[in-house]
Amino acid sequence: MKPEELVKKFKKQDKEMNVLFASAEVAPFSKVGGLADVVGELPIYLDKQNIRCAVFTPLYGCIDQEKYNITEIENSELRINMGHAQHIFKLKMTQIPNTNVNVFFIDNPKYFSCFNVVYPKWCDEMYEMQRYVSFCLATLEYAKLLNFKPDIIHANDWHTSMLPIYLKTNYKYDEFYKDTKSIFTIHNLAYQGECDKAIIDFANMRWDNVWNDQCIEHYGRVNWLKGALYCADKITTVSPRYAQEILGGDYGEGMDYTLRGQTYKLCGILNGTKYDKKNFNTKEKPKYKEEIQKMFGLPLNPHRPLIAMISRLVYQKGMDLIDFCKFDLMNQPADFVFLGTGEEGYQNMLIWASNNSPNIRAWIDFKTDLSETIYKASDLFLMPSLFEPCGISQMIAMKFGSVPIARATGGLDDTIISYPNPNATGFKFLGYDAQSMLNEIKNAIWTYYDRKDDFKNMIKNCINTKFTWENSAQKYKFLYLDALNRKNF
Repeated sequence: MKPEELVKKFKKQDKEMNVLFASAEVAPFSKVGGLADVVGELPIYLDKQNIRCAVFTPLYGCIDQEKYNITEIENSELRINMGHAQHIFKLKMTQIPNTNVNVFFIDNPKYFSCFNVVYPKWCDEMYEMQRYVSFCLATLEYAKLLNFKPDIIHANDWHTSMLPIYLKTNYKYDEFYKDTKSIFTIHNLAYQGECDKAIIDFANMRWDNVWNDQCIEHYGRVNWLKGALYCADKITTVSPRYAQEILGGDYGEGMDYTLRGQTYKLCGILNGTKYDKKNFNTKEKPKYKEEIQKMFGLPLNPHRPLIAMISRLVYQKGMDLIDFCKFDLMNQPADFVFLGTGEEGYQNMLIWASNNSPNIRAWIDFKTDLSETIYKASDLFLMPSLFEPCGISQMIAMKFGSVPIARATGGLDDTIISYPNPNATGFKFLGYDAQSMLNEIKNAIWTYYDRKDDFKNMIKNCINTKFTWENSAQKYKFLYLDALNRKNF
């Protein structure tokens, strides 16, 4: 399809607002974490709110272009001078499967298609910054080429934090973007895009515009996320609780002082998740439990609680707590199943525990089909995170009748009602220490065995709790209108 044909297509669609989403990853095409799920699902529901979305993302080598029918747009070659070289881009497109939402892939063999992963390890700092600076610049130029004039540019995490900065600097007087507002969503504040200030020249930015404490300068280095916090018209996090937590030193990751000065434009909107029309049938749980017990070499016992953890095996997810109390877990009247990949030390710890205990098993990999089977099979779901901006695993677990055991932080605290309570949907502990986690695990196991009616009621509450994208999309729509100073369409 030619750019001019796309322009006509855009004009024919009867939508009242244009939103350009930019993200380093978009499900199902490229996925590392929850960011991909948000950007791959939220635009679908915004489309139902009479908002036309165009999603821009890099074309990594790991993306299956044939599977998703990704095709190149004719005459899309774009040349941008950055640093001391001219960089050549091409544009490809498809749609999110079974939807009308267009996804545009920015193709550049030097920065994206040369890798078979989204985030290559041991990547040079400056090169990593150049990848996403070039992506953001190309995104802005391709929107002009397609004549997709966005009312809102919705940037996500540090990889696209350059977009709000460009709008307030390089593109400030560009007629095409004169009315465009920007929204910046923090999915994880721990990653901020910090690097040497030499990147400013590569980014074609004027030093007098950006190199100051009210933009990207941060203790003598560039901090792209900081610049986005100052330049964006609105800032969101992926849960209300996380929006409050990052204002303090414990969770602020060095940005709490900056964020406290931007509270007038900060809010938290909880992520949603997809739901089937019919609720999960809990009568099927014993079938899935038996399948997992056989697969992992556990005793076939339908009445013994199965506790699952599906996660990146990293410090943030509470793996140090698991390590600290692994011997206590071995002595519990329950089975534990872990699925995921991550830091080598935690992987080795779980492999050792799996080989040296009767009730702990680990699968060091990530398989979508297996993860869904584990969700359906488990009675309890463990999430002892140090911090959790939103968390989607607890939402998925709840819809399959797996009761969460979680630390009361971020989105976990927003989405789980703790036992004992008639409306309880899980078990929560406050302190980030192994004993607090272990006590709550024991409490959950005790409730499973000795308070069967209470536990059945919790399962029912979990399944009936809906964290829908429809609700989230409605809140984003109001946020967009507020940024544009519109009361209604």
